[in-house]
Amino acid sequence: MKLNAGVITPKLSESKAFYTEVLGFGVSFENDFYLLLHTPGQEAEISFLIPEHASQQPLFQKPFQNQGVYLTIEVEDVDAWYHRLQQKGVEIHIDLRDEPWGDRHFAIMDPNGIGIDLVTYAPPQT
Repeated sequence: MKLNAGVITPKLSESKAFYTEVLGFGVSFENDFYLLLHTPGQEAEISFLIPEHASQQPLFQKPFQNQGVYLTIEVEDVDAWYHRLQQKGVEIHIDLRDEPWGDRHFAIMDPNGIGIDLVTYAPPQT
């Protein structure tokens, strides 16, 4: 089984720029109403679909309302990612921090209002 999360949004070009330029995703497929992106190692995908597109069934026409969704991206070196994104001028919404359950992470937001938690997992501190 493979999961591909999708977001219905009018911001296809903004989403493409953010995920490819900021996070290094690649384009798997693209047309005038749909965009499919993959993580750098092609382990996961995310898609974006124009709202109210005539080719889509009603279930897939209503736009995302910019709240209530987040993504977690596990990275090898969260500190390096933090500094890289700061240098690119990406707004950091949650500063780099360690959690008692073992996460070291920080968060940014995509153009659609989706929170993205970049994390390196570690055993909990005892």
